[in-house]
Amino acid sequence: MDITKIRDDFPILEQEVYKRPLVYFDNAATTQKPRVVIDAISNAYCTINANVHRGVHHLSQLSTEGHEGGREKVRQFLNAKTIKEIIFTRGTTESINLVASSFGEAFLSAGDEVIVSEMEHHSNIVPWQLLESKKGIKLRVIPITEVGELDMNAFRNLITEKTKLISVAHVSNVLGTINPIEQIISIAHSNNIPVLVDGAQGAPHIKVDVQKLDVDFYVFSGHKIYAPTGVGVLYGKEEWLDKMPPYQGGGEMIGKVTFEKTTFNELPFKFEAGTPDYVGVIAMTEALNYVENLGIENIAVHETELLQYTTEKLKAIGGITIYGNSSCKSGVISFNVDGIHPYDIGMLLDKQGIAVRTGHLCAQPLMDRLGIPGVVRASFALYNTKDECDKFINALNRALDILKR
Repeated sequence: MDITKIRDDFPILEQEVYKRPLVYFDNAATTQKPRVVIDAISNAYCTINANVHRGVHHLSQLSTEGHEGGREKVRQFLNAKTIKEIIFTRGTTESINLVASSFGEAFLSAGDEVIVSEMEHHSNIVPWQLLESKKGIKLRVIPITEVGELDMNAFRNLITEKTKLISVAHVSNVLGTINPIEQIISIAHSNNIPVLVDGAQGAPHIKVDVQKLDVDFYVFSGHKIYAPTGVGVLYGKEEWLDKMPPYQGGGEMIGKVTFEKTTFNELPFKFEAGTPDYVGVIAMTEALNYVENLGIENIAVHETELLQYTTEKLKAIGGITIYGNSSCKSGVISFNVDGIHPYDIGMLLDKQGIAVRTGHLCAQPLMDRLGIPGVVRASFALYNTKDECDKFINALNRALDILKR
């Protein structure tokens, strides 16, 4: 990939922070947007802005074509069987909450168990805890090993006749570990248990084929794959979505409404109450096209090179602990420096133009497991460079010189 040309596509990378060139290493939180995505938003509002599906006029037809064209794009991106299996949401969090609510309503009862893991984001913990208090289900947790991988033997032992769903991250937002979801799905299905995969950190970096995986639910957020905020995807097998009740009520998701009875729309509209973010979907289409034109495999190779390069540089600095040392890892490095609070490091890096994330990263149970309050996290994207990695290491060394005085 021509990284110089790619960087020209991202206007925000041209700016300076505190009179220093911006080095943006907070991509696991959200990615920056290429001009084609920004232009798609502007063009949609300037030329075709009208509510979708409900209007017979010209603008509504164009807007609907853009919105539903985006659904077909996502179907292709994930290799789903049909557009009926593609539900638009506000992001990964809403997608998981939708499954927890609707699947929980249809299939979970008191005493049933849902398995998650120690490395989950809060978005894949709290919705199931809400079901614990509401319906009396029980949450079971897969432990991790010392290198930050799932303990697969412990996972097998957690499965019982009470297990009704397994919900795990594709990639840890803290450890960078790429979980063996193919194996997890195979084990689960051999026990007739459906699987939800949180793909927030997976879809931007790994080619996902939901049919090949045979996964029951796969979710991701647009803003982590160069699309706008506030738009995301729930893929669900049609056989499950058909049996699940609507998540919300309102316009679009209905068949017919009377004061006596309401019938519901067909898939995928049954789960899309109200006016959708059609502009966001149109822009996400451009983002997915952008990623596919570069080749997600090429992006993964580039990000892995940055990961390995920066990891070796970090290891050469004394007193650093890196969390997540799996041999199968995505472009995330979380670390601490002995005797120094991660927030202090993040602040001093920021003053040198380096944007990283600090804190518990919405993974407090994992932090408890690691015995730490938080970390410093650097995360890479397709537009980052080795030169930026060097700037990061140099800035970190300067920060540590100040903090150790």
